[in-house]
Amino acid sequence: MLIKRREFLKISSLATASMLMPNFLKAMTLDEALNPGQNILVVLQFTGGNDGLNTIIPAKNDIYFRERKTLAIHDSIPLTDEAGINPSLSYFKELFDNGELSVMNNVGYPNPDKSHFRSMDIWQSASRSDQFLETGWLGRFLDEECYRCDHPTQALEVDDMLSLALKGENNKAFAFKDPKRLYQTSQEKYFKSLYDHHHDDETVSYLYQTLGSTINNADYIFEKSKAKKTEQVYPNSQLGKDFKTVASLIKSDINTQVYYLSIGSFDTHVNQNDRQKKLFDDINESVKSFVADMKSNGLFKNILLMTFSEFGRRVAQNASNGTDHGTANQMFFISGNLKKKGLLNTLPDLQNLNDGDLIYKEDFRKVYATILKNWLKADSSKVLGWKDGIYDFV
Repeated sequence: MLIKRREFLKISSLATASMLMPNFLKAMTLDEALNPGQNILVVLQFTGGNDGLNTIIPAKNDIYFRERKTLAIHDSIPLTDEAGINPSLSYFKELFDNGELSVMNNVGYPNPDKSHFRSMDIWQSASRSDQFLETGWLGRFLDEECYRCDHPTQALEVDDMLSLALKGENNKAFAFKDPKRLYQTSQEKYFKSLYDHHHDDETVSYLYQTLGSTINNADYIFEKSKAKKTEQVYPNSQLGKDFKTVASLIKSDINTQVYYLSIGSFDTHVNQNDRQKKLFDDINESVKSFVADMKSNGLFKNILLMTFSEFGRRVAQNASNGTDHGTANQMFFISGNLKKKGLLNTLPDLQNLNDGDLIYKEDFRKVYATILKNWLKADSSKVLGWKDGIYDFV
């Protein structure tokens, strides 16, 4: 059977999902939900290198205001005597006061790379800066869990393409932007005809099989996504819609333990404050709706929302009212079940810099190890090869 060019273009979005489909996706047709009370991880990626110093502000640090004459945030919302939070993240202050937010400062890795692509690969694969891995830390988590779980542990990314973070050696997460759109595409007559198609070439045959399997399970994902409609109002932004999709799936009985979202771009070389404010406003309102939704359904204690960015920005502003690529940054952790709340460590040391860049104090792989072991109940040493201890905030 020959595929005409227009037919190939027509199936591109479905083929993308299919090529990224995990081997265990058929297990989703089994009526196996997560065990009641099982923890769920939601990862929110700040793509582009968010400026951490204008996120958690060193409000009493003269060096900060001296190096950022026009960019410094003067109206931050106080968290402690020394630290404030960007005013566009006002809901995060409420979470902080409620003991539902933890902040880890100075997170990074040795010999940092300032390339967006390389540093993102390092964060997503949990590799060393001189190491190149083709699998991600959550993908390897899937590989490890599928060998010992009664039913496969699932992961979903709300995006058109699957991130490296969710690609394992034997198992991969499933990427889709909209469950309804995936379902509608899968129901078209042309796609359904692929389900029973066979081809002598092994690679082509595999493509048809995975396409068919995606078709077979697209209705399952869609049905779960609309199983329990929410009364919660979400922002009409892409991130708001993505969080609404995640919330609908969490409230269903789908067996998904990891969700992955992203927003950007935070690459603020020019006119940083306007761009960062717009992004933070969206994040603030989207997270506020999501947390309210989870709380109203009694699920917040089993949710951990984690944020990260591939690097921070330089301490000094540039000549374009922006900041250039830097190094260490902070991570947020939001949950109804945190063991340690608030600022988990000290603010960045602006007197001790490396050629104008922050020096990391906490290795991001130790954060991942903590989440894997304490939250997802996985063997972090097998997933990461990390044996240097963990934190105790979850």
